[in-house]
Amino acid sequence: MAPTHTRQWLPYTAAVTAGLVVITGAFVLVRQQETDTERSRDCAVKLEVNSSTEKSALLGELAEQYNTSDRSLDGGGCAQVHVSGLTSGKAAEALAAGWTGTNLPVPQVWLPTSSLWTGQLRLLDQAAGRAPQTPDNYPSIANSPLVIAMPKPKGELVRQRGPVGWGEVLGLSGRQGWASFGKPEWGRFTFGKDNPNLSTSGLAATIATYYAAVQRSSDLTRSDLTNPAVTQFVRRIEANVSHYSDDVVDLLRDLAEADLAGGGASTDDMSAIVMQEELVHLYNEGELSPKQDGEDRGRRPNVPLVAVHPKEGTFNLDHPFVVLPTADERQRVAAADFLEFLTEDDQQRKFGNLGFRDHEHRAPKELLASVGPEPSGGLNYFEPPDPAVVEAMLDGWGTLRKKANILIALDTSGSMEKSVGDKTRFQVASAAATKGLALLNSEDRVGLWSFSSETSKRPEGPYREEVRLGDFDQKRINSRIAGLHVEGSTALYATVRAAHRHLLDRYDPERINAVVVLTDGKNEYNRDNDLARLLADVALDPDRPVKVFCIAFDRDSNFATLDQIAKASSGKAFDATDPTKIDEAFVKLVSSF
Repeated sequence: MAPTHTRQWLPYTAAVTAGLVVITGAFVLVRQQETDTERSRDCAVKLEVNSSTEKSALLGELAEQYNTSDRSLDGGGCAQVHVSGLTSGKAAEALAAGWTGTNLPVPQVWLPTSSLWTGQLRLLDQAAGRAPQTPDNYPSIANSPLVIAMPKPKGELVRQRGPVGWGEVLGLSGRQGWASFGKPEWGRFTFGKDNPNLSTSGLAATIATYYAAVQRSSDLTRSDLTNPAVTQFVRRIEANVSHYSDDVVDLLRDLAEADLAGGGASTDDMSAIVMQEELVHLYNEGELSPKQDGEDRGRRPNVPLVAVHPKEGTFNLDHPFVVLPTADERQRVAAADFLEFLTEDDQQRKFGNLGFRDHEHRAPKELLASVGPEPSGGLNYFEPPDPAVVEAMLDGWGTLRKKANILIALDTSGSMEKSVGDKTRFQVASAAATKGLALLNSEDRVGLWSFSSETSKRPEGPYREEVRLGDFDQKRINSRIAGLHVEGSTALYATVRAAHRHLLDRYDPERINAVVVLTDGKNEYNRDNDLARLLADVALDPDRPVKVFCIAFDRDSNFATLDQIAKASSGKAFDATDPTKIDEAFVKLVSSF
């Protein structure tokens, strides 16, 4: 059923077809994986395969192996398989739009991360009044269950309790923190998850939370979503989110860097991360650690992660093999043969090396040795909900997610007058901020500062409160931004320090507390030019976390320094040094809240 409105919180770059693409998955196209075109035999059947990005490199290697094998198709002849990579959400959007704008070959086979995407594509086709491209259930080529990943000492302590549920791990410990597990010195309990509008694992985590709330493993309904007991359960879990990530892989890379730099002691406030099991394995193997020149992988972390499996069950990312209507009869024969090839033992072992379970859900012993054993009775899997229920779930998630205190510091230094095409930097940045702010929740609290240096219009100091931190009033903030005067130098350090202190003084433990800095330059304020002192001042306090998020705008920005500032506070810096990427950066930034 087509919705009657477009969600206000949906990233506008993906709000197509009346808002039915509920998850963008990513905004960046990955490069096409090339297979060997120098064939020892001439194959008449050409098969184009599009894969989700986390497995596209492996699929490209396996396609090359398939192409150089001596396999023959039923009915004679052979096939040549070519693999391209595109994130699942972007591919679903492209398939709904006739595969325009991708610069990739039209696929006959689609390998998304989860069958959730085939359901969403069915909704898009239904809304457009056309025959569904993905009407069926599809076989898996690999599987990866959702787990609660925790540093080994914490994960082992939780496991000692015996079977624990989603609510017991993620929902009940918040304020009391680790004291409820006999470890008050570990402080408060918060966890990380991806925003479900941007990530398959984030969406899967939200679905799993709802299933845990209704205490069933199938047949989730719209009426379940509005049950007060269910919404209370989901709200309690969301209340313990540290902040929402746009990409859990980036979060894990930061965690690995902090682990190796600190000998295993991270200053991050997150006690757990909800993510795919495969990523726990890759993290523990050093695949996500910083790499030295010439190394294939980084060092293994000092403190590995372990996977905790909630007792109610979990959601599985099933990596379906979808043959599309674009395939002709011979391509369908080739697709069946390529599927058979992928599910053979030798190829399945290669999936296992990346941390996947096989196409029948079996875990390699090396995987369990890396992430920890599964429950003695095996894993219980939740059934994918009806696509319309998933859509309704995401419609309601905006009201249940953790709310935020956000102080925006907007650079108004003279360099913002420089041209970007036919506009100034300030005009481009202001437009992006206006669009990005439209994605916030009406229950968030937002304030606005401007900063440059002391000027004739602002002699009292380098920064000024334009809109007091309070109930989100987008019209007022937009109006103040439009009236700002651009002049002076960039007092970056003084402003970040003051904004961080301002939020600490107004800290709300029920909200995500964050400073957002948008700047086109580097610090040019000699009265406060000590980066080391700033990093110490904004360093994360796990008991009262105030995180700094930065957008580096235009090529004059010192992204490396902004990244240091963000990481010190356990926040994140977004690279928009190419000004055409600023809208995308704002969407990702706002999705952290």
